[in-house]
Amino acid sequence: MSQVFVFRDYGGPETQAFLDRPVPEPGPGEVRVAVRAAGVNPADWKRRSGRFGTRIALPAPMGLEFTGVVEAVGPDVEGLAAGDAVLGVPARGWGALAEHTIARVGDVVPKPSQVSFVDAAALPVAGATAYDAVHQVPLAPHQTLLVNGAGGGVGVIAVQLGAAVLGLRVVGTASEGKRALVEELGAEFAPAGASVTGRLRALAPDGVDAVVDLVGGQPLRDVAPLAKDPATIVTTADPATARELGGTVVQRHPTRESLGALLGHVAAGKVRPRVSAVLPLGRVAEAMAAVESGHATGKVVVEVTG
Repeated sequence: MSQVFVFRDYGGPETQAFLDRPVPEPGPGEVRVAVRAAGVNPADWKRRSGRFGTRIALPAPMGLEFTGVVEAVGPDVEGLAAGDAVLGVPARGWGALAEHTIARVGDVVPKPSQVSFVDAAALPVAGATAYDAVHQVPLAPHQTLLVNGAGGGVGVIAVQLGAAVLGLRVVGTASEGKRALVEELGAEFAPAGASVTGRLRALAPDGVDAVVDLVGGQPLRDVAPLAKDPATIVTTADPATARELGGTVVQRHPTRESLGALLGHVAAGKVRPRVSAVLPLGRVAEAMAAVESGHATGKVVVEVTG
């Protein structure tokens, strides 16, 4: 049998539980992975709470990104074999917060040996999302990128991609407690909250060349006036507000494409995942609570031992 963390109904943390299920068998074009570590994302608890509006079969496995070792391959699988270390996203109906998961071949990439399993677990969702968002608006070196929500799992990758890889001037907003992290990553810091628009104007009186928004709502409205062109506002959090302001939602590329490109920068040492907490699978509810609180700095990862 294999353990998996699920939510049994839509609601709060009380709906979460562990279930035992048979070790899964991969179908055509799929692989079974023994999970070594899995990242925890805001989308995990938002889906459990019903915020996304869609309803799926219950109980629903949780966890959207993983790294681990291939145990079995299904028919028509080429390029992967048992024993290969990989990272990626689970197939529909499967979760990453589990001892085993199933993934489509196109949704996993080989894990470089110099990247640890814990660091790799922070990349498939948050990292690939950051990669797509930062590259959506073409910018030249020394132009200014504003990252709204620079202290979270997506933000820390977005800042590093902008500053260390693309050579941009990066300005980041976050809570005051995340100032040291944001500045260490290579961004100029503006505390989020009341009067943030004025603080950003002091840093960038001529405005910014693009905005990557990871927060949405009023915080997005507060930073939007800084964009020289509203069309350069890209959000991962609030498509409706972004479109109202003249911006757009991030356009996601295939996992293998974005994640593969990002891994090259990670392996080269230009981008480093910032994992703030690592908890064992048995304490996954605590990991979920840390992310749901909104106070986690960087990424929370659940480590699975088999």
